[in-house]
Amino acid sequence: MNLSDFDYDLPENFIAQTPLEPRDASRLLSLNRSDGALTHAAFHDLPRYLRPGDVLIFNDTRVIPARLFGTKTDTGGRVELLMLKRRAPLVWEVLIGGKAHTGTVLTIEGHDELEAVVMQEFGGARRLVQFSQPISPLLEQVGHVPLPPYIHGPLSNRERYQTVYAKVSGSAAAPTAGLHFTPELLAKLMVLDVQLGYVTLHIGLDTFAPVKEEQVEEHPMHGEWCEVAEDTAALVNTAKREGRRVIAVGTSAVRTLESAQQGAQVGQTIAEMSGMTDLYILPGHRFRVADAMITNFHLPRSTLLMLVSAFAGREKILAAYETAKQQGYRFYSFGDAMLIE
Repeated sequence: MNLSDFDYDLPENFIAQTPLEPRDASRLLSLNRSDGALTHAAFHDLPRYLRPGDVLIFNDTRVIPARLFGTKTDTGGRVELLMLKRRAPLVWEVLIGGKAHTGTVLTIEGHDELEAVVMQEFGGARRLVQFSQPISPLLEQVGHVPLPPYIHGPLSNRERYQTVYAKVSGSAAAPTAGLHFTPELLAKLMVLDVQLGYVTLHIGLDTFAPVKEEQVEEHPMHGEWCEVAEDTAALVNTAKREGRRVIAVGTSAVRTLESAQQGAQVGQTIAEMSGMTDLYILPGHRFRVADAMITNFHLPRSTLLMLVSAFAGREKILAAYETAKQQGYRFYSFGDAMLIE
């Protein structure tokens, strides 16, 4: 498959710059995979698309304030660090904006005694840095919310880049399909006998790594840490045995469920798991867990667009995106949502 197969034109004015209030005021485009039929609704209308006994699986990761600013001690030049993955108590893999080669010492803004030294260069903007003291307890003090580069203004409330059920800190980006849910909507779903379950996947490097290879199969997927607890595995396995739908909220939940399927034993659909996943989902992938998904509108030429194309068919997805543009839907992290059934 060619990278150009997953391209589409999106004028900048379609990119949502701010979240809507309330969260579930966003729009919802429903796509039927069997015939490509589309329906339009508001996200707070989601319950009318669900059935008693459906299981919704959410990613409960919490975004850490992983964007840091620093100055080079030798020149005073300013750089930006985006925390991606902890390798050791003091060592992190980061993306660096600005020139910072091996041996460069940085003073981190917001804390006079916090320094970082560049230990290794991986190519491009990726670096391995070692901090002078553990950084995790200091992130609330020195860190900033790592908004995607296509969002140009700051957030007045950093909690709007967190889901209302965010629990386990560790992501460099939000699982944005979940940003549409409110506590009231979740409560309404439970009253309607829709069951809720949670997995964790800490979103990292691949959200920020564009696909550059023209043959998309050659794109290297870097690992992200995920976990499926015993109770969630049991919830999914029971639903699948009874023929009830499992609906993944977000592509990260889809990847986690499909990764957990790989360790399933006889009589199981998924197994509990905790560890890294580098699962790369392309058209041709056989989905064994998710029967439907809730997702946002994704960037051209991205692994996320490839995943939803694998789920619904590339032609149906691209056609749905064209309809969404014609109807004025908002795209990307703070944009509107799709339900793909």
